[in-house]
Amino acid sequence: MNDMDLTLMRLSGAGYCCSQIMLLLGLEETGRSNTDLVRAMAGLCNGLGDCSGPCGVLTGGLCLLAFYAGKGLDHEQEDERLPLLLSELREWFGKTACSEFGGTTCKAILGGECGRPDPQRCGGLLAKTHARVRELLVENGLDPSQGRELPDAF
Repeated sequence: MNDMDLTLMRLSGAGYCCSQIMLLLGLEETGRSNTDLVRAMAGLCNGLGDCSGPCGVLTGGLCLLAFYAGKGLDHEQEDERLPLLLSELREWFGKTACSEFGGTTCKAILGGECGRPDPQRCGGLLAKTHARVRELLVENGLDPSQGRELPDAF
């Protein structure tokens, strides 16, 4: 068991869903916290709540890319690489990470069983997808240990 496995077990054991875990990994890496953002990510849990939507690992990964490259302040511009980053992750997730499941919905990944995530399948997808997000960031000159600038006051 490696450090990522232990982190995923800790976060999952604390009751966070896949989309929340993806964002928490980025927040922890940048030394930040944002409980409101983590709460909002719950709207992406379990394939948008009923397993019919895209996997929370994918939507969480897309949100994590936007955490690093999206617009968050009036004076900011979205990083011009964001659309390509999002496209590359979506394509990789469907063709590589989920190729054995026949789709990218929670229902497909869980073999038609909506409910509790499968620790083996979901944990593996979380680890692989987080690694791919980090690769995409680094390949595009974005430092995973840094986020966008912080506003002066929250």
